[in-house]
Amino acid sequence: MNTKAYIIDVLDNLWTFVDREVIEQSLETPKDKKMGDLAFPCFRLAKTLHKAPNMIAADLKELLEGQKLFEKVEVVGPYVNLTIDKAWMAEFVLDQVDSCAEEGKVFGTSDEGQGKTVILDYSSINVAKPFHIGHLRTTVIGNSLKRIHQFMGYNTYCINYLGDWGTQFGKMLVAYRKWGDPSLVEKDGIRYLVSLYVRFHSEAEKNEALNDEARAAFTSLEKGDQDALALWQHFIDVSLKDVMKVYELLDVQFDSYQGESYFWDKTDELLRLLDDKKLLSDSEGAKIVDLSDFNMPPCLILKKDGSTLYATRDISSAMYRKKTFDFYKNIYITGLEQILHFNQWFKVCDMMGFEWAQDLVHIPYGLISLEEGKLSTRSGNVIWLEDLLKEAIAKTRSIIEEKNPNLENIDEVAQQVGVGAVVFHDLFNNRIKEITFSWDSVLNFDGETGPYVQYTYARASNVLRKAEWNRGSLEKVDYAALTDEYSQEILKLVEAFPAKVKEALDKYEPYIVTRYAVALAGAFNRFYHENSILNADEADRKARLKLTDVTTRILKQALYLIGVSAPEKM
Repeated sequence: MNTKAYIIDVLDNLWTFVDREVIEQSLETPKDKKMGDLAFPCFRLAKTLHKAPNMIAADLKELLEGQKLFEKVEVVGPYVNLTIDKAWMAEFVLDQVDSCAEEGKVFGTSDEGQGKTVILDYSSINVAKPFHIGHLRTTVIGNSLKRIHQFMGYNTYCINYLGDWGTQFGKMLVAYRKWGDPSLVEKDGIRYLVSLYVRFHSEAEKNEALNDEARAAFTSLEKGDQDALALWQHFIDVSLKDVMKVYELLDVQFDSYQGESYFWDKTDELLRLLDDKKLLSDSEGAKIVDLSDFNMPPCLILKKDGSTLYATRDISSAMYRKKTFDFYKNIYITGLEQILHFNQWFKVCDMMGFEWAQDLVHIPYGLISLEEGKLSTRSGNVIWLEDLLKEAIAKTRSIIEEKNPNLENIDEVAQQVGVGAVVFHDLFNNRIKEITFSWDSVLNFDGETGPYVQYTYARASNVLRKAEWNRGSLEKVDYAALTDEYSQEILKLVEAFPAKVKEALDKYEPYIVTRYAVALAGAFNRFYHENSILNADEADRKARLKLTDVTTRILKQALYLIGVSAPEKM
């Protein structure tokens, strides 16, 4: 329960002639802080009570006299203005956090998702292609949404839906057979495979026959050619071995790496259902579902040669997931440019009569581009994500060596802060916003950044260490020591944490938690600079240490929810 909900309960008990619903709907926060923390307008009561609003306000004020939770109750025209007692506020908020801890819960968690399974489909890398910065967004947004859903009580099942099927593998087969060197695959892994892919496109511009060879090679793969399948599996194994290093750096895990290949030959049921419902039609030899009634281009189901497409496999995988997991939501995190694709096949699911079509959710995000231009695997114009993360770690380590050379576990902290800087930067803005990648902006450790929030957490943790703070202490705290504006700012932010996480969940927007973490870190730093903690008198010291402890708990949790570590020392 938050402060406002508690006050609504109090008002409902005291104002017996006012409907609770009216209190809930009317209680508002004044724009001018001088008017109090909450205001109740009495206009709606005038008709039923047959009194002027200002007279009703005076009556309501009288009923609140002596309530210790209000520092001041004033009538201003037709309004009852309520100023919450600051010591009461401090006690109420901190008791809420402590009560959760005593119950073995984390403040802000919820059971709203109990018994519901949410599938999150994200990262979904392409086999034998670079794991570059263009894949960062889907990976960190998906990881954060996973953690937020778990925090709110949902069961999650996370799928890395590998791009491990399609005509690009015909190109890879041709390139490898013509120019491949097994020793270089062993030595350089996926980077060597990518160099072959780039070379194929360069050579195909001069020799169009290579594209025909690639199509024939993929056809042989689809028909089960053992040599082709063995090479294809080798490409997958090499790719996963390399990308696991990046997932380990990002602290990202998946429950499944089941890719497109699993569904390419399992579309018979889908085709039968589409036929039964008379949804399939011919278009120049291909099979489509007409979506003109919904102002969308047709959804292509089968090519002229009978091979499947992304939509065919996506619908088949969604049918499989519903049967297997009976999902509450099936969430896909991909780039903005795929909105039409998802709208099309979601609509096909709806036309097929699947009630669960309404539970398919596409979470789009703006793309990352380079200052030099668009990312392109074919031309080799990419920045490998592993390189980016290692560069961030190296830069962080040099900064630590300069400022705190004796820091314990310097390599571990450099990784936590360097990787955290990259993740935090990506999740700082609304996910729809497009990002132009710049080393300077990503690795800037000043201002509203991940290292700033991490440093604030480390600073607060250091205060608690020096004080030898006992979190489980039941000693009475003098909450009157937390009535200054800096303490109150922190308390209001602490209380807002559950609502912020809930908002991030409902909007599928991790940046709400990221911005919250910045706000809380800023509030603590102002509190730290304006209030003596360790050298304060005993009553103030205890109260301020308690507030510091609660701040660290919330900061650490907020960072966790966006996939960023919280080092104890920096």
